[in-house]
Amino acid sequence: MRAGTDGRPVVLVVMDGVGVGTGDAYDAVAAASTPHLDRLRDTGAYLEVFAHGTHVGLSSDDDMGNSEVGHNTMGAGRIFPQGAKRVDDAVRGGEIWEGAWRDAVATATADGAALHLIGLLSDGNVHSSWDHLMLLLDHARTDGITRLRLHTLFDGRDVEDRTADQYVARLEDALSTRTEGTDLDWRIASGGGRMVTTMDRYEANWGVVEAGWRAHVQGTARPFPSAGEAVSTLRAETPGISDQLLEAFTVVDDRGEAVGPVHDGDAVVIFNFRGDRAIELTRAFVEGDGFSGFDRGRVPDVFFAGMTLYDGDTNMPPVRLVQPPHIDNSVSEIIARAGLPQLAASETQKFGHMTYFWNGNRSDPFDPRTETYIDIPSDQVEFDKAPRMKAAETADYVIEALGKGGYTFLRSNLAGGDMVGHTGNFEATIIAVEAVDEAVGRIAQAVEAAGGCLVVTADHGNSEDMVERDTQGRPRTSEDGSPLWKTAHSTNPVPLYITDYSGQQWEPVDGAQDPGLSNLAATLLVLLGLEVPQDYRPSLVARA
Repeated sequence: MRAGTDGRPVVLVVMDGVGVGTGDAYDAVAAASTPHLDRLRDTGAYLEVFAHGTHVGLSSDDDMGNSEVGHNTMGAGRIFPQGAKRVDDAVRGGEIWEGAWRDAVATATADGAALHLIGLLSDGNVHSSWDHLMLLLDHARTDGITRLRLHTLFDGRDVEDRTADQYVARLEDALSTRTEGTDLDWRIASGGGRMVTTMDRYEANWGVVEAGWRAHVQGTARPFPSAGEAVSTLRAETPGISDQLLEAFTVVDDRGEAVGPVHDGDAVVIFNFRGDRAIELTRAFVEGDGFSGFDRGRVPDVFFAGMTLYDGDTNMPPVRLVQPPHIDNSVSEIIARAGLPQLAASETQKFGHMTYFWNGNRSDPFDPRTETYIDIPSDQVEFDKAPRMKAAETADYVIEALGKGGYTFLRSNLAGGDMVGHTGNFEATIIAVEAVDEAVGRIAQAVEAAGGCLVVTADHGNSEDMVERDTQGRPRTSEDGSPLWKTAHSTNPVPLYITDYSGQQWEPVDGAQDPGLSNLAATLLVLLGLEVPQDYRPSLVARA
């Protein structure tokens, strides 16, 4: 077995969406049976670290963490401006209105052309920002955009569920305010729930993107006279349906014709700033004949831009309004330079997080000779229908790799706490957390047999806080007294367990200031016996 300079493998397990809650009746982590995590807390070093807001480069500490920025920050070892904050900085400096935006305006102001804005209609600040959308509308008006079409995706995950009608009403009001008394032709043209329309990721289900293509681009999805009527009708047909599952639709006029299909000569901008669920639609617009995701039919000849860079290795999209942060010298790059073999294993839903985002927005290995990436296909069902997801299979890969030897650093992601937590199904989320705990227990046993060191943490909270709360933190209920189940992430801290089975003892560093995910990279390097870069946030543990 080849190990690090300390002579043993270091194994990282990221329990996606498993934060530290209050332990109340709506904490699925507390409600779950987690004997293996309990044992780790008793046998090794334990800390709680921040995974939200300014601790991971977001605009304010009111911003919940998410998987993208969490993995970016864990791998980077430093805090970089992320997501909405990166765009906010570009807005304040005026950068966003130069370059690509000017080109989009020039295209959309040509005779008969239109500007199409596609993205998540949400103020959750995880994939998109309401404020950014409003600024785009303001500048579109100032810059003379006569025809504008909005293609709206409904959230139900990063904001309170079943509020799509409220967001549609707010958007209609925003459009009315900006166009009243003018000849501007601005309309909502299509929409649908994010989990069934457009926002697939990691090629888990191209049918989701195809549904969006039919709605946004071709204007051939199920027709409705308005977005508001689409939402109300779809809810009536399936009572209790989540916003994220609302069927794709196209808005049509009195003659039954789509009001906003994409035509040659138009400009298209995706206003989502997060890349994982924007990249596939981007590819559908910009890739040539080699595209194989689905049958696009005739692809319109348009000017296309994304909000920012969605995939650094493929330079996708080639044109964007805002350049991303440059993240170099990530922890896996340092480990690769040291010549130490690495394994990354995750099911598809989080595969890009353990590779692309972890590596500082880079999909390819730093050294293909020493790095192995394992993508375990996720189930293509609603996650609460199979809440154990691929926890056991992910553990199998890690355990097999440990048994064979040859890897110094092994990292994996267990997705259930996040993906099942997003469904708002409390009982299913308990099952998901228990499956995560079982997988951690099995991995821990294998790490112990290999004489290695186990590190277990999370990228953000979710499953530990499953109810909507008022401003005082009290659980909210519906009219019938049942809980208003929450589908969004949280701003809670996350656990960090470190158990070294080699006999080395570690203890938390005294006086660590604002311990967060950005400290993990240095912590891993210390555990591996490698030098920590001076610009890294410090390790959270030291030898006892």
